[in-house]
Amino acid sequence: MYSFKFFNVPVSFSLSVLWNFGSILGMVLFFQIFSGLFLSFYYVADGFNSFSSVQYIMSDVNFGWVFRVLHFNGASMFFFFLYLHFFKGLFFCSYRLSGTWVMGLVIFFIVMMEAFMGYVLVWAQMSFWASVVITSLLSVIPYFGFSLVYWIWSGFSVVNSTLKFFFVIHFLMPWLVFLLVFVHLFFLHSTGSTSPLFCHGDYDKISFYPYYFLKDSYNIVVFLLFFIFSFFFPFYLGDPEMFVESDPMVSPVHIVPEWYFLFAYAILRAIPNKVLGVFFLVFSIFIFFFYVFFNNYFSVLDNLNCFLVVFFILVSVFLSWLGQCHVEYPFVDLSILFSFFYFFFAFLIVFSRVFTKFIFS
Repeated sequence: MYSFKFFNVPVSFSLSVLWNFGSILGMVLFFQIFSGLFLSFYYVADGFNSFSSVQYIMSDVNFGWVFRVLHFNGASMFFFFLYLHFFKGLFFCSYRLSGTWVMGLVIFFIVMMEAFMGYVLVWAQMSFWASVVITSLLSVIPYFGFSLVYWIWSGFSVVNSTLKFFFVIHFLMPWLVFLLVFVHLFFLHSTGSTSPLFCHGDYDKISFYPYYFLKDSYNIVVFLLFFIFSFFFPFYLGDPEMFVESDPMVSPVHIVPEWYFLFAYAILRAIPNKVLGVFFLVFSIFIFFFYVFFNNYFSVLDNLNCFLVVFFILVSVFLSWLGQCHVEYPFVDLSILFSFFYFFFAFLIVFSRVFTKFIFS
């Protein structure tokens, strides 16, 4: 009975291909859980053998290289469509659906932690030192920050037990995300999706099945392109240091995270104070939680709102480029400037209705 209601939920007829991003994310999440489960059979969460176990999967396990390459690129695919899904939400003011928006941001935050821990598990040179840098940021928490860092490390530095800690959390977190996705869908079906018309009545709605069910089948084309990219350019999105075994005595000259963390990394590096840097790093995500308090029902296609969102996207992309640049002039100064623009446009988006009233009054 519930599945029958799910397939017959009323959906606005004006939804475009932009609303396929959510279903793509669900499919990629399922694929990542399946491929990760296969890899966990052969991965060894041990500081002395983890890197060699990854090479064993790539070289000696039947079709192990297929699962490893697809899992590696699947993370990038997930974040690519996650950002598209998020930017679409900004365009169409999805934060007016407060429950759906908040739950989506919670999933976003958890997935970022999940991806970081998976990145560390390779135990290569870059991933090892990334774990040192990122976990050290927790020391800014008042009173118990250093105790928390030492507890995660299981000592006074990143050691073998730290890797086991990350592996267990990385294995368990996807199931939490899977559960939260159903909560996200519950809120979505309770309020209905946003649309270019943003009509809540059923007078502009059609049944989800078969119309949008068939439209979601176009996602197969996306997966086909993903497979082609993964097999022809398997490690194009990786760093050369990921093929070098970790050495706690020698740090890389230039530490760079994965591309989907670069915008936040640029904000962190732009601020010389460690406490303020971590604060704005976290605030770069948590700022969007406050959008639900300004869920005015103004025109979804408000020109000012679209203008601000486009500039916010451009600033985020440029920050991501700055995040992989060396810490030197002029990249440091540009990081400071565009970090300011990031928060400036993030605030302006939510107050665009106020500015619209002011301009046209």
